Amino acid sequence: MLFDLPDHDTIYKALLARDASYDGQVYVCVSSTGVFCRLTCPARKPKQENCTFFGTIGECIEAGYRACKRCHPLEPMALADPAIAALLAALDERPDYCWRESDIERMGFDLSTVRRSFKRQFGMTFLEMARQRRLRDGFEKLADGGAVIEGQLEAGFDSASAFRAAFLKLLGKAPGALSADPLLFADWVPTPLGDMVSVTSKSQLHLLEFTDRKALPKELERLNSFAKGRLGIGRTEPAEQVKEELSTFFRGSSSGFRTPLAYHGSQFSGAVWDALREIPAGTTRSYSDIAASIGRPSAVRAVARANGANQIALIIPCHRVIGADGSLTGYGGGLWRKQKLLEIERQYLPKRAKVNHHVTS
Repeated sequence: MLFDLPDHDTIYKALLARDASYDGQVYVCVSSTGVFCRLTCPARKPKQENCTFFGTIGECIEAGYRACKRCHPLEPMALADPAIAALLAALDERPDYCWRESDIERMGFDLSTVRRSFKRQFGMTFLEMARQRRLRDGFEKLADGGAVIEGQLEAGFDSASAFRAAFLKLLGKAPGALSADPLLFADWVPTPLGDMVSVTSKSQLHLLEFTDRKALPKELERLNSFAKGRLGIGRTEPAEQVKEELSTFFRGSSSGFRTPLAYHGSQFSGAVWDALREIPAGTTRSYSDIAASIGRPSAVRAVARANGANQIALIIPCHRVIGADGSLTGYGGGLWRKQKLLEIERQYLPKRAKVNHHVTS
């Protein structure tokens, strides 16, 4: 897990030294090349600012990196689960291909076994992972100013209708219906725990959600109405700022977020969200704790509703709220992500606090 890793500088020194003691325990993701490697990779070493380190292959793949063809980091995973390794390698070779269940069967794998394995390891099926990667490629092409047909081809969709349907499902409107003069801009945000979508104005962040969150289409629909139909795709200063802050968060450098936020909720909800932002990284609170902190000790259920209505994930850290009995309770991004986020954030605890800290699983 990320919180078990040494600090960034220590691992970077190990990378430069090709320290074999880290082999199988730490992987480096290089933003300038889009690949992830073992620390012992013989390739020329990247600049430190281009490196992000993860403890598992799954985290590297979830962050959108492909396996290095020189040091072959997937090989150890193949020994543990050949089906996962083979399918990930196939996806890496053909990221623009429209994978189907028949392709998995043709490779000689049982569909139900593969589905369970991917769900357990990544929180999504192989087909969902492949579709997200294709859609992300098309999304990023549009964000860079490309035409719809360029985005369609970049994403590997066979037809314009299929590409429009995928966008419609995610953003609530087809690419051609996106505003050419937006007030709000959607952007794709790859993270170690899965892809996210941000929605920003030119001055504030309005939404940050995992792309597989069930409430996302409705949230985007409300923001589109708020912008009077002027929701488009593009990059803004707040969008770039939140990407950088998320990168430093997952890298273990900082748990602070300074991107300006825009709340979409009642005054009560805003008070709850402010209270959530006061919870230190690596610690948790109960709904009753939050209710008491805002001077409304009897409003526990209302606090829970406001917590669930949060549409700026991680930055407004609703994942730090647990049940009074210590259980994880619900989380729109999935309980597996909530568990991982709490584990990741343990690295931000003072060293003495880590000894007695316990996250309920």
